[in-house]
Amino acid sequence: MKCKGNGKAAATPCAACKILRRRCADKCLLAPYFPPNNPHKFATAHHVFGASNILKMLKELPNDRRADAVLSMVYEANARVRDPVYGCAGTVSQLQHQISHLQSQLAAAQAELLNLRTEQANFLSVLSLLYASAGKDAAEPVSPSTDCTDPHEDHDVEDLFSDEMDPLMLWNPSEHK
Repeated sequence: MKCKGNGKAAATPCAACKILRRRCADKCLLAPYFPPNNPHKFATAHHVFGASNILKMLKELPNDRRADAVLSMVYEANARVRDPVYGCAGTVSQLQHQISHLQSQLAAAQAELLNLRTEQANFLSVLSLLYASAGKDAAEPVSPSTDCTDPHEDHDVEDLFSDEMDPLMLWNPSEHK
């Protein structure tokens, strides 16, 4: 009978013993981490690190840290298979680049949002001033399309609206995009 590393008899050896073609001992160190239904996990780690190095690393660690170590070894082995030159460092570098790019996009979006909020606040303050001053006796309204010879020429706000005119009607949102 073969064992799964927990002392109980089982019909199937662990993936490590199966790949290494050896008898799975009662207290197989690899059995808890490399179950028989997932041989690829051990095969990849074995290809990159070697069985003796995996065993040596696991023996040096306390029992409560071995599962994390196996997960790390398998992850690193898969990264090394995908990228033989850089391995995990290539993945880390790629993710750092992606984070940097996304942070710059976020900063640009936040700056644009701030500009739009500032424009909106300025526009609303101008509208409220115009609306407040339109309550007085106003002369004929001036159309927004009227040509001004001097853009810096002072115009009375009272000249812009009549009592019946709503200042919000002057603003065309499509012109401000």
